[in-house]
Amino acid sequence: MPTVYVNDKPVEIGTRKLNCVQAADLAGVFVPHYCWHEALTVVASCRMCLVEVGELKDGKLTMQPKVVPGCQTPVKDGTVVVTGEYAKRHPALPALPYDPGYTKGGQPGERAKKAQADTLEGLLINHPLDCPVCDKAGECKLQDFSFKYGRSESRMVDAKNTPPNKPHLSSKITLFTDRCIMCTRCVRFTREVSGTSELMVTNRGHHEEIDVFPGRPLENKLAGNVVELCPVGALGSKDFLYKQRVWYLKTTDGVCSRCATGCSTAVDHNKDIVYRVNARPNPEAQGHFICDDGRYGYHFANSTERITRPLLRADGATRPAPWSAVTPRLREAFDRAAAENPAGVVAVLSPFLTVEEAFLYATYFKGLSADVRLALGPVPVVGQDDTYPKDVRGNPVEPVRFTIRAEKCPNRRGVEAVLRHFQKDIVPFDAAAREGVAAMWFAGGYPDRDAVGADTGTDWKTPGLLVAQDLFPTVVTAAAGFVLPATSAFEKDGTFVNHAGLAQTFPRAVRPPVEVRTELQLAYDLLGRRGLVQAGAVRAELARAVPAFAGLAAADRPATGVRFALEMA
Repeated sequence: MPTVYVNDKPVEIGTRKLNCVQAADLAGVFVPHYCWHEALTVVASCRMCLVEVGELKDGKLTMQPKVVPGCQTPVKDGTVVVTGEYAKRHPALPALPYDPGYTKGGQPGERAKKAQADTLEGLLINHPLDCPVCDKAGECKLQDFSFKYGRSESRMVDAKNTPPNKPHLSSKITLFTDRCIMCTRCVRFTREVSGTSELMVTNRGHHEEIDVFPGRPLENKLAGNVVELCPVGALGSKDFLYKQRVWYLKTTDGVCSRCATGCSTAVDHNKDIVYRVNARPNPEAQGHFICDDGRYGYHFANSTERITRPLLRADGATRPAPWSAVTPRLREAFDRAAAENPAGVVAVLSPFLTVEEAFLYATYFKGLSADVRLALGPVPVVGQDDTYPKDVRGNPVEPVRFTIRAEKCPNRRGVEAVLRHFQKDIVPFDAAAREGVAAMWFAGGYPDRDAVGADTGTDWKTPGLLVAQDLFPTVVTAAAGFVLPATSAFEKDGTFVNHAGLAQTFPRAVRPPVEVRTELQLAYDLLGRRGLVQAGAVRAELARAVPAFAGLAAADRPATGVRFALEMA
């Protein structure tokens, strides 16, 4: 088995093609870097990952006399990598037979350590000391690496270069030019992933700057990723700028609900308010990036227009009512409706519900009568799938590296799998709406209220008993006798199944408004089960009951990113 030695520690790399940074990571050794990113091409421009490299062959170790960039240097069987933290290696590791001629110029690791400190000094020559006002403070690699690998004092005595900032870069992104360390991650992203190539490096040497081509602002649908890629505070999101200090934020794993790709996300929140959504790398879902629809599409959860308490309609107006009064009335009304005309009762389950919520709702309504029908809620579709990269004229280019799905919901396949388990056919909402049913429960949770109106139309027949559970007022809630609040994907535990049948379980990030009861809890109460619902217990019940979800049995507790391929028809 091919073996690489990192700070004297042997690491088997198998058949993988790795560079020194990746090989060191396998050995549990971090090599600092700015410009390198595993999803982008290698340029080795920042020189922060300088390491000492040699080769162990037939028991003889030959080291190169100079440090080399680890991101650009591949490893093979017998490669020896020495980082600046060689002195901190485990004392039980036997030292390799370093040549005395090599150690005469300094002990192993000293060259790399000095090179890293010199590199940091060069990067900080013109960098402003504006950490107190910089949004990146607290998660900035310049701060972290300066503390860990740099020098405590600067020898810079001349005036710093202070080029003007560029807030015109984009409607969503601003560039603090003097903070830039020219890692060019953002430029490579726009050329290799989005393909739109808005960003460039202008001028040379000391006067190099990032800029956009004239008349071509950074407005592609993946543009927000450059802010996340920036290792320092040069690129700032206007959406997040000066809103929160990052050390106040808590991060929770999430799954994007804005389209059927089901991107894995990291939700940053504080005091039950979502402030930022970033990408969480997942090669099974979307890779390393997310689109701007998902990145900036969280504001609906913080909207003041949300339905935040249960409402009952009387005398043509809706009035607030406590859950203690609403829940028994709901059970009584549907018990009576199912007894009188079970075929006239329809439960509409939207593709924004988790599979756990859909399962409990289906269990309750089919428990009233086998003749009660389950329908799939409106499936919002906008245009066609949007693939990247594109050329400068906006035409798709192969191979595809990212896709924004036209289907704007996260869990159609998951809800359909639940419906198929309880009944043979998938009944679409528009068919049920125009049929004229006696009683309907509409479990929505749509971030975009227009998605409901598009399927409902103007000719739908309002049921005599209508319960509408949604985030915002819609044409359905306007006609409902019971109007119930729904929860967003940030406010509940559950599982979404994306377009490819990939199931991802995620925990709750923030609590819903005080008087909002989650769909899972309400379905639990309707079933007459006592206490607070546990998503993990429902997930295990679902895995036992529905063969398509048998793989969920492993996720017996609120997960932080459990993923597996879900096999469905």
